[in-house]
Amino acid sequence: MGAALLQVTNLFAGYGKAEVLDGLSLHADQGKIVSVLGPNGAGKSTLLNAIGGVLPSRGTVVFDGQDISKLPVEQRLMSGIALVPEKRELFGTMTVEENLLLGGHRPRSAGNRAWRQGLEPVYALFSRLQERRRQQANTLSGGERQMLAVGRALMSQPKLLLLDEPSLGLAPLIVMDIMRAIARLSAEGLTVLLVEQNARAALNISSYGYVLETGTFVTEGSADELKSDERLISTYLGSASQSTTSANAQAS
Repeated sequence: MGAALLQVTNLFAGYGKAEVLDGLSLHADQGKIVSVLGPNGAGKSTLLNAIGGVLPSRGTVVFDGQDISKLPVEQRLMSGIALVPEKRELFGTMTVEENLLLGGHRPRSAGNRAWRQGLEPVYALFSRLQERRRQQANTLSGGERQMLAVGRALMSQPKLLLLDEPSLGLAPLIVMDIMRAIARLSAEGLTVLLVEQNARAALNISSYGYVLETGTFVTEGSADELKSDERLISTYLGSASQSTTSANAQAS
């Protein structure tokens, strides 16, 4: 086990009087991918939004040794947390490169004069974005839009990447590309908290996972343990005969 970069304890959050999260606790170790799995409506997006400061919450969130529970979203971003929301929220009439440059607010504000050089590793990770850097974001395919959303988050040079359903609506081969890229980022030292309905794809690149149902974690364990859990297999993973080639993503 590495050092916990993120430690969440007894977290409650919701919308108005409707509380969605019921005292959740989780941790993510430095440089690891941790998955949060579960059905629609379980509270997965709520969890990421609460950690990122988009939603008010009760409980304790310790990030990189600092209690950030009371910090607003902007300060959490500046501390090194980047959230890629499910809806991606790109600026459609701006080019790919303009969208990416918008993500550089954190290093630019910190006085890093070389912050634009952050484009190079993003383009190395997603060569399609470099090919389409002059295109408007609204002309991209779904997979390219997801790559752009991740790339924009990476421009902030985060320590923790919060990913909300990155495989949603994408073809299986594109999902493999996205998961392979996430595994590569982890191998380079980035910590990732991955929210996914595609449990098999997520666990194939994760070291640890939590299963969320109606605001409560019902089980947790190493990715290997969860993949061998019969109830989890029947509920979330489907037939064991399904393709598992994305497991190779972790080694790529």
